[in-house]
Amino acid sequence: MHRPRETSLLQRYVGDRRFLLALPRAVGLQILHPAIATALDEHVAMRLWYHKARTVSQTIDMAYDDRDQRHRMVNIHGHIGGIDDRGARFHALNPDLFHFQHATYVETLVLAVNTFIAPLSDRDHERLYAECCEWYLRFGVSARPMPPDWASFGGYFERVCAQQLRLTPAGHRLAPEVLRPTSWVPRLLPAVAVRELLHPRTRELLGVRGRPGDRAAFHSYATGVRMAATLAPPRIRYVPSARAARSLQSA
Repeated sequence: MHRPRETSLLQRYVGDRRFLLALPRAVGLQILHPAIATALDEHVAMRLWYHKARTVSQTIDMAYDDRDQRHRMVNIHGHIGGIDDRGARFHALNPDLFHFQHATYVETLVLAVNTFIAPLSDRDHERLYAECCEWYLRFGVSARPMPPDWASFGGYFERVCAQQLRLTPAGHRLAPEVLRPTSWVPRLLPAVAVRELLHPRTRELLGVRGRPGDRAAFHSYATGVRMAATLAPPRIRYVPSARAARSLQSA
């Protein structure tokens, strides 16, 4: 009897649109990194979520394609570089910079799964992180900054957030689009959900304060998202590359 190949946790979750709902968390951190904020401000300005719709979708597609993606990374990011607000030069393919940007998606993916899908066990946290590392290796950028396991990833991530993030003029200009998305999937989020999804460091640097009842309202919202997803057809629940992979694995 033919037995379908087991879907990886990464492929099970990264193509679920509930991950896209949580993206203000990742992008909120990105606009507080001086180099990323400068690049976004210079290249996309008020079209932030149109840009993310294209680039995040491409990144998700790569999770379902095990070929080396080095050539795509060079084509997409090879021309992006510049000088931040303090005169430091940067390039998008610098390993530390590239890895942190990707790490914001990994951290957000785990949060999205635990919040909008189902809590992960300790074992599945490790398994999902290991699969995210394999995903990263396909990009062909040095993996030198990549922590070896989920526990060390947490330490790395909080350290970068504490030591390297700050609000620059570019980040200040981009902040309104993060706090109130106007396009793509994140535009569906109510304001309370955006506030609750933000990383604590983002809230601190952007001066976002919680309001009475936020936590309870967000809990109700997340419960509603989980329930709605059980009824949603695949064309609504998954991005196209995820739907195609699911069809192949069940064939």
